[in-house]
Amino acid sequence: MTNFKYPRAEKLKKDNEITLLFEKGKWRTCGNLRIIILKDKPTLPVEALKFGVSVSKRYFKKAVYRNRVKRLLRESYRLNKDLFKEAFGEKTIAMMFWVSPEMPAKFQDVEEQFIKLCQSNQPQKKA
Repeated sequence: MTNFKYPRAEKLKKDNEITLLFEKGKWRTCGNLRIIILKDKPTLPVEALKFGVSVSKRYFKKAVYRNRVKRLLRESYRLNKDLFKEAFGEKTIAMMFWVSPEMPAKFQDVEEQFIKLCQSNQPQKKA
């Protein structure tokens, strides 16, 4: 059975981790989603999976709408965590952003973009 939890230990909160992520991470984009990822390397050891979300005040002035989009982003990660781990690895620091002033119409739109983002990073299997 898959683990659909998003525990406190998995949340990206420390300033030094966020700073390191922005300095050394790689960007990926799919639709209205952007993600910055820092994978475990010998020179930059990452202890565990850490994940955060962010929505800019530039796009959504009211906190109600920003929080709604953040909830949708966290939920898409939570339900597709296995796919994320398969695509980016167990030891990864990542932060996801919504980069559009348009409110997502429904959760399925956000989830679909998240899945595409994860699948675009997976190595292609040869038949």
